[in-house]
Amino acid sequence: MMRKFLKAIILIPLVVIIVMFAVANRQIVTVSFDPFDSTNPAFAPKLPLFVLIFVLVGLGVLVGGVAAWLNQHKWRSRARRAEAELRALRTQAEERGRPPALPPASEHPPVILPPAA
Repeated sequence: MMRKFLKAIILIPLVVIIVMFAVANRQIVTVSFDPFDSTNPAFAPKLPLFVLIFVLVGLGVLVGGVAAWLNQHKWRSRARRAEAELRALRTQAEERGRPPALPPASEHPPVILPPAA
């Protein structure tokens, strides 16, 4: 219940601010993608300014998310490698007749390596 209340306290003012921004910036602008002919561009949509800004913010969030995901590749690959090594060590210990030192992988969280300095 408290989570819903906090979500409402944050989201309601945010929605009000976004609506106020959209109402204040509803003038039509022409977006031209033709740098060579500014008088008669090949493709120049006309749309409200707030739509253009929301689309650009959305694209920025998308590009930033993809960049962060790509940047984390080395950590994901190191975690996969560590988990594979752990599985191999468990299998090796079981073959030698020793009980595994750690509980099965389903009983503990995945290995997370801290970032290198």
